[in-house]
Amino acid sequence: MTEQVLGQVGQEIMLENDQVRVWHITLAPGETQPLHHHGLAYVVIAVQGAKNVIHTAAGERIDVEEETGSVVFREPGQTHMLTNAGDTVYVGRIVELKSGAAAG
Repeated sequence: MTEQVLGQVGQEIMLENDQVRVWHITLAPGETQPLHHHGLAYVVIAVQGAKNVIHTAAGERIDVEEETGSVVFREPGQTHMLTNAGDTVYVGRIVELKSGAAAG
């Protein structure tokens, strides 16, 4: 059995310190972010929104309309691909939270 190679969470790290890692992602219409795993809780900020589709490693399809300016929190643990299924360029920021739930 061959081990599946996973891609990165985003395309470019914009900022990283001991608290957060901020990724940039841009997907043209029809473009797909490779299969990747989210080991940390994260926030997705749609800088320029689009109609996206999440395909999970378990085979689930999730249609996601990301409006420009929207912000979504997601729990860690999901392995998926993201495809821009719309006709506009998607630009996003993914903020991984390294500090966990220690803060009150």
